[in-house]
Amino acid sequence: MKRLARNLTAQVIFAVVVGVALGALDPSLAKQMRPLGDTFVKLVKMVIGPIIFLTIVLGIARVADVKKIGRVAGKAFLYFEVVTTFALAIGLTVVNFAKPGAGLDANAMPRGDVSQYATQGQSMKFADFITHIVPSSPVDAFAQGDILQIVFFAILFGFALVTLGKKADALTGVLESTLEAFFAIVELIMKVAPLGAFGAMAYTIGTFGLQTLLPLGRLMFDVYLTMFLFIFIVMNAVLRWYGFSLWQYLKYIREEILIVVGTSSSEAALPGLMAKLERYGCARPVVGLVVPTGYSFNLDGTSIYLSMATLFLAQVYGVPLTLVQQLGILAVLMITSKGAAGVTGSGFIVLASTLSAMKVVPIEGIALLLGVDRFMSQARSITNLIGNGAATLVISRSENEFDENMRASAIVEIAEARAGRS
Repeated sequence: MKRLARNLTAQVIFAVVVGVALGALDPSLAKQMRPLGDTFVKLVKMVIGPIIFLTIVLGIARVADVKKIGRVAGKAFLYFEVVTTFALAIGLTVVNFAKPGAGLDANAMPRGDVSQYATQGQSMKFADFITHIVPSSPVDAFAQGDILQIVFFAILFGFALVTLGKKADALTGVLESTLEAFFAIVELIMKVAPLGAFGAMAYTIGTFGLQTLLPLGRLMFDVYLTMFLFIFIVMNAVLRWYGFSLWQYLKYIREEILIVVGTSSSEAALPGLMAKLERYGCARPVVGLVVPTGYSFNLDGTSIYLSMATLFLAQVYGVPLTLVQQLGILAVLMITSKGAAGVTGSGFIVLASTLSAMKVVPIEGIALLLGVDRFMSQARSITNLIGNGAATLVISRSENEFDENMRASAIVEIAEARAGRS
């Protein structure tokens, strides 16, 4: 029993359950727990930038092969596009079959204020996203926590170290030690993960209430079901093809999944995911390149949600969409989902920009989704997390950069952890 109490997975589960109970029983008190969740997420975000930078730089410096780095990046982006397009298509297929928005009265449904998202969505352009990748200064990139800008600067820095050759050995050693120090900080931060999960979940339930789920319950059910099928059918098939067990992988990252459930933020689990993928056998260069870029370009859960939400609103407003129009939505989402990468509230911004580009479904319709977005963001974030980890495993295997001995050790670690709880 004492071992169970010390287990982080058990602690986070307990914290989430208590948070839900407090939110349902005493909403006013639950809302006051928000600082716990916000502080934990800020603690994690504090170390994300440096960890991504150091992982990428050291990965490139170790490989010292420009062609190989380019090949890894090329495979990753090809994988991202194929899987993301598949996710969008699945979302469109399910929502056409289930029709969760049919018969709902838009005027009778609760609305939220999403004017800020609508304004940003109308002004967002893909060209701006391309120019935004280059930071005005490295300091600004780290200060803003902009993952794409940090990745861009880290790649340049890594290649610069390669060109210096042996002159960079001393600096590389310092960066290695610095990265280990940051991972040690992550271990310390994870000790308060249960408090963060409790605070975030209590605030969410206390603010929005379980009753807000009822009008849009069918949409939520369909979204969760679709993502479940995507993970256990599509992701399972992909991982099996490359010799991995989905269930084994999920058990290994269970703590990160629970942190995402509690905080509704996939970024909160990013440092832990990167560290675990290395321990699972993925080479550091692959982890450093695939995971950070995947958080911007491989948003499987977000893609499923966006395609379903777009057609859901069309059904609510009684707007019939032809197959050609739906394929047009697919094409627009493939672009706009990249354009809002790393932006707070990106789900609403992308949805607003898509509706704005289509000019068929009223853009103010996104206000209908605000009350349940926090609950559905958990499904999006979990799917994004699992998808990015799976992408790293696939690219590592395809590059012969996966260590089976390390995976065997990780499996033993899982077994020992389970034995410790019994």
